[in-house]
Amino acid sequence: MVAQKTIDLFVRANKQWEPKRRLSVSEWADVNRILTTESSAEPGPWRTDRAPYQREIMDSIEKWEEVVIMASAQVGKTEFLLNVTGSYIDQEPCPILHVLPNDTLIQAYSKKRLTPMINSSEVLRSKIGVAKSRGSSNTIDEKSFPGGYVAIAGANVPEDLSSRPIQIVLCDEVDRFPVSSGKEGDPIALATARTKTYRHKRRHLFVSTPVDKETSRIYQLYEDSTMEQWCLPCPHCGELQPLKFKRGKDWGIVFEHYVSESGEIVVTKAEHRCAYCGMLGSEKEWKRGEGQWIAQKEHSTRRGFHINQLSSPWSDWREVAKAFLVAKREGVDKLKVFVNTVLGEPWETKVKGVDEKTLAARRERYEYEVPEGVKILTAAIDTQDDRFEVEVIGWGAGKESWRIEYHRIYGDLDREEVWERLDEYLCRSWTGPNGREFRIVGAFMDSGGHYTKEVYAFTKARNYRNIYAIKGVGKTAKTAHDIPFIAGHSKTQIEKAVLIKLGVDDGKVKVFDSLKVDKPGPLYCHFPGEDKGYTEEYFLGLTSETQRIVTQEGVKYKTWVKIRDRNEPFDLAVYNRAVLEMLRPNLSLPVERQPNGPKVTPGGMTQIQRARKSKKKNVTSSI
Repeated sequence: MVAQKTIDLFVRANKQWEPKRRLSVSEWADVNRILTTESSAEPGPWRTDRAPYQREIMDSIEKWEEVVIMASAQVGKTEFLLNVTGSYIDQEPCPILHVLPNDTLIQAYSKKRLTPMINSSEVLRSKIGVAKSRGSSNTIDEKSFPGGYVAIAGANVPEDLSSRPIQIVLCDEVDRFPVSSGKEGDPIALATARTKTYRHKRRHLFVSTPVDKETSRIYQLYEDSTMEQWCLPCPHCGELQPLKFKRGKDWGIVFEHYVSESGEIVVTKAEHRCAYCGMLGSEKEWKRGEGQWIAQKEHSTRRGFHINQLSSPWSDWREVAKAFLVAKREGVDKLKVFVNTVLGEPWETKVKGVDEKTLAARRERYEYEVPEGVKILTAAIDTQDDRFEVEVIGWGAGKESWRIEYHRIYGDLDREEVWERLDEYLCRSWTGPNGREFRIVGAFMDSGGHYTKEVYAFTKARNYRNIYAIKGVGKTAKTAHDIPFIAGHSKTQIEKAVLIKLGVDDGKVKVFDSLKVDKPGPLYCHFPGEDKGYTEEYFLGLTSETQRIVTQEGVKYKTWVKIRDRNEPFDLAVYNRAVLEMLRPNLSLPVERQPNGPKVTPGGMTQIQRARKSKKKNVTSSI
């Protein structure tokens, strides 16, 4: 009896010295990860079984040098990065680098994603602790722990990507990385070069929703990998296959829908047809099956995964079908977002001729100055040394557009008289059906050229009429994928005029895509006759630029190049679209409920402003 007790004592003592079994990333997350309300719609203990496709993705990082995840939104792709981070901090401490598209995202990522994970996990909290001072080892962009640290860097800051040795590089949303980090070159190459000294222990994880097929980094990485797809068994025949959307009658999602009297799309049923037996199965039946990752080819060092919302436990097939129908109704802009963010696939631009002759052949005679279907008018002004070029465009449901007039105002821009004529033009009205008068609800005026100060002064006095000066900002290798159409606004130092910055490349894509629409409906462009300024010269200017793919440092990106000297019509189309994007009117409302511009006299105040001024005077005198 005594001998047995002694043996048991030695067994227990020896167990204290036994090395702990290293948990896989998914096992570690199941044991140690707690989701909080800050970062998840489903707070509580992490459960890999909630979305089984996550297990293989996370665990693959332990055996593969590189892992690529091309994914839609709502599949938990950022959580993969966080779980890998937590697992290494706890079990194999080392230097870890998170790379985001730009440094402006660091604070939000640190506070909303990384820090909540650390604070909610006892094992991580005990190793990293809480930041208590500026000199603390736990800061916004770097968190130290025994044996390593986690640093967060922007892909646009080269010094943060090339200074210290790193073992684990985690790149999030790589399709939004700039082509070049400053002047140093490809940010992915800079970051991964830091892992050279770790050789067999280094790991690279690339995650992103894809954007354009021709230039998508994540798609290129995925193509040069095992190209694995998450496959589920057919509930009828058991054959494994990836879930696809709209592959015709033979395979994919099949749905039924109707449009309500109010115009809302209602999807009543959504099922998936098997690619092998042709039978339909419900969402519950398909998702109940045990899935499996199936590779499309072999690769020695890089494992690649593709997953879309159809397999996600956080999406509903009926909602996916509705999102598709809404996007299809609203045009190519929204359809591209659907393909990228819901299907997790890169958008492939269909080569379709858009030339001056094809567009000129569309010219039609309007029954009224403002045709049926137009809800509001916008304007755009380009400033030349001897003239203003002005275009007025009418907008309807689905951003269908009707060119109203292309007008030139000639004169000496050093004289006030020509500026007054411009103001008179912007104050005029156009007549639509039933004698309704339409006025311009907003206008953008280019501030480039030799009359910048005058443009600022002119627009400042008319900001109350939504007339603003603009400055175009083009993409470069440093800023590719990173400039939104409405990029921000500020006030000029001297004139205090509102200056709006436009990501013109994004705007040009929107305009060009709309020109490719060849049937009336969402995004389609209507043109009136030559008497309204729509001459052959206009259409040459409208098609004066084209998009080309340029390669720098081995990375492809798109840029716009001129094929003709005069491009004012193309610029004005972009500015008009920008006015619409800024004002964001509800174009589905009846025309009677649309804003129709303030009633003004040239250089004067609106009736509302007069009333406010009068009211203010009355109040002051009564006091």
